[in-house]
Amino acid sequence: MDGDISGRLQERVVAAFAAGEPLRIVGGDSKSFLGRAPRGEALELAEHRGIVTYQPAELVITARAGTSLSDIEVALADHRQMLPFEPPYFGEHATLGGTVACGLSGPRRPYTGAVRDFVLGMKIINGRGEALHFGGEVMKNVAGFDVSRLMAGAMGTLGVILEVSLKVLPRPAHEVTLVQEWGAVDAVEMMNDWAGRSLPLSASCYDGDRLYLRLSGTRTAVESAKRHIGGETLKEATLFWEGLREQRHGFFGGAASLWRLAVPPATPPLSLPGKWLLEWGGAQRWLRSDADAATVRRSALQAGGHATLFRGGSRDGERFQPLPQTMQDIHRRLKQAFDPKGILNPGRLYEWC
Repeated sequence: MDGDISGRLQERVVAAFAAGEPLRIVGGDSKSFLGRAPRGEALELAEHRGIVTYQPAELVITARAGTSLSDIEVALADHRQMLPFEPPYFGEHATLGGTVACGLSGPRRPYTGAVRDFVLGMKIINGRGEALHFGGEVMKNVAGFDVSRLMAGAMGTLGVILEVSLKVLPRPAHEVTLVQEWGAVDAVEMMNDWAGRSLPLSASCYDGDRLYLRLSGTRTAVESAKRHIGGETLKEATLFWEGLREQRHGFFGGAASLWRLAVPPATPPLSLPGKWLLEWGGAQRWLRSDADAATVRRSALQAGGHATLFRGGSRDGERFQPLPQTMQDIHRRLKQAFDPKGILNPGRLYEWC
């Protein structure tokens, strides 16, 4: 069955390449709001699903792109293991392929790593319709490893992801979330101070009034860190972090545009109008604002970071920070190498990509 489906997908891409016709890659459609609106006929991957291999002792799982995140996490939970980058679903039909393609990571990101850090290997179809296999199923197999990582965050513009091998990790034995009240300046300073210490931090969030810190690890390590940091213990902590990850937290409601700013974590609060929520020790900052795009992007750039229009605004306009010319040239060369006729998700990242 897998060969039939992957073969049909490859035939579709071969035909599209020959005709120069664009394809719009669709998985669970849970993250279709991200980026620009791509052009082309739908190339459906939802039926290309299933866990291919899972080796709990080796901490490796391989699954097809259409496999639901929930199926993967259920399989991992049976062995008390997890996806270390804690990916957001943004919908019950979220798939592995879409998660990797969008490059999204959740609250654990700054403390365990991003999705691309755990990609071991990948099978894809490039824009010529060629089936390619990069990397492997162990960390020491580095042949083509960086090529696999290129697909994480490329949003389907470099290839159709067929299969992904990921490194997984054991679930922490013990977790506690602490809550403290701080002002914005002090909260940023405290998050950065604690990040520089040997503490088992696994998530952080500042909502404008309260600072939330999650500790994960052995009971001894967590309890020792809890005494050192102080604060109240949050009940229903799992629901809090899931709500934050899935943007069900009250901050994310409202009509104003939602911006995601990535800046150096020690950056002081930025003077942009709107409502703020900080994650990742201060490195990821969400902004609800009606400020114009140029103002937001200029502020992020001056802070040494970049800004993405995550929700709201026109899907036909620029969603991501414009690239410096040198970076744009690199992106164009990669696009040319993997997708010479520009048929895969054209326009999803930028007008030219």
